[in-house]
Amino acid sequence: MDKKSLIDLNNIPKHVAVIMDGNGRWAKGKGMNRVFGHRNALTAVRETIEAASELGTEAITLYAFSTENWKRPKIEVNALMSLLISSLNKELNTFQKNEVRVNAIGNIKSLPDNAQKILQEVIDKTINNKRIVLTLALSYGAREEIVNTIKNISKKVVNKELNIEEIDEKIINNHLYTFNLPDVDLMLRTSGEKRISNFLLWQMAYAELYFTNILWPDFRKEHFYDAIIEYQNRERRFGKTSEQIIPE
Repeated sequence: MDKKSLIDLNNIPKHVAVIMDGNGRWAKGKGMNRVFGHRNALTAVRETIEAASELGTEAITLYAFSTENWKRPKIEVNALMSLLISSLNKELNTFQKNEVRVNAIGNIKSLPDNAQKILQEVIDKTINNKRIVLTLALSYGAREEIVNTIKNISKKVVNKELNIEEIDEKIINNHLYTFNLPDVDLMLRTSGEKRISNFLLWQMAYAELYFTNILWPDFRKEHFYDAIIEYQNRERRFGKTSEQIIPE
């Protein structure tokens, strides 16, 4: 049976966040180094974006490189930065063809100059695309994001641009990296690990969490459909009771 046919197109998550995990283990299983795993993950990225776009998801955010990833061996970090550049160059035409608007969040200034340059070029060239927003979380950490948000709001209070009594969830949202994105409805993580690893902590307050044992390089459209089907089989209550969501 075609899994896509089981999906209710009227109940698609607006924003899906993905922790792409398992590249290293996938490569190790084939007797290769971790970099080999990263280089073989592009198909998974492409199919996931295509699946989300075809279903009508408005935004998809990929956890591409965390603030903690800088601690990895230098050869792996350099390979990841090189892969980022080559992938952006390679996929630009696909982004344009499929109306994908590229966005980035995180401490982008910490990336190598050439990576920053290519990333900005792709962001600029895709800025008018309307079908789906692809956000790359690069040198990203949710706690760092929240700290920066608090600092920026505090500066406005000190400069009397903002009254402390005006601070609410909307004000905080407007100072996050993701100010132009909806809250995360569904977070999926591959490789069997069951944690959120400092990813979009504020934005995932009411997200459904989906974990699969599939290693990221093996992830395909059918696996994304599995996550959506599971999402649609859950009852999202947002603090309410079942009776309030579905009255008798």
